[in-house]
Amino acid sequence: MNTIFLHGKLFIFFATLCFGCQPGNNEDAGQEKTQETDTSSSPNANADWQVLFNGKDLGGWHEVGGDPNFYIEDSVLVGLTEEGLPNTFLVTDDTYDDFVLELDFKIDDAINSGVQIRSSTYENDTTTAYISGQLEESTRDWEAGRFHGYQIEIDPSERAWTGGFYEEGGRGWLQPLTDNEEAQQAFRPGEWNHMRIEAQGNQFKSYINGVAVADHTDDMASSGHIGLQLHGAGREEQIGQEVRYKNIKIREL
Repeated sequence: MNTIFLHGKLFIFFATLCFGCQPGNNEDAGQEKTQETDTSSSPNANADWQVLFNGKDLGGWHEVGGDPNFYIEDSVLVGLTEEGLPNTFLVTDDTYDDFVLELDFKIDDAINSGVQIRSSTYENDTTTAYISGQLEESTRDWEAGRFHGYQIEIDPSERAWTGGFYEEGGRGWLQPLTDNEEAQQAFRPGEWNHMRIEAQGNQFKSYINGVAVADHTDDMASSGHIGLQLHGAGREEQIGQEVRYKNIKIREL
């Protein structure tokens, strides 16, 4: 009887000892897991991504600036330039404030394009300061109804400013890539490229194929549409050029 009682006491002792160890071990493991997996300080880091283009139709999008020649081919959104067609845009019906936007794009080499963020149309005729692609300063006049806003550039030319920060229909170049050789080399001509855009408050960042490109602060717009530009064909070699988009998704912050 005593033997059974003693064994019982020993069993209770060791069980209690082991039980007392478990909470500390579990807590430490949980902390380590959090440190490994939570790489963002944002309270919405685990928010779901929203698919903006479903690969089947243009639901959730509308045209601005004319009649852009966008169509769907093998679940890819294709923009095809036409003679006499000016800069036109395919634009989300919804507007967005702070977000992370990701997409894949591929473009022919005779045109450029861009991804609009926080963009809208002018209610009245407007004049703005303007910095051209040659980085010359001037002013430009814009008609009411003109689509304008921040643009992350897609530039397959030798200049290689893909990922640079531009204001379409406004001030022009806000952050060109004149002194950023690493960013200029990130774009892969003739191939699919990945773009990531972060907009939070007045801070904007862009990445091309994982390479950090633009990092710019600006206070002109806190909300607006996302848009895809189909560039006008001003020269003969620009007619019949394609820009392609797929895997367009957004995570609001």
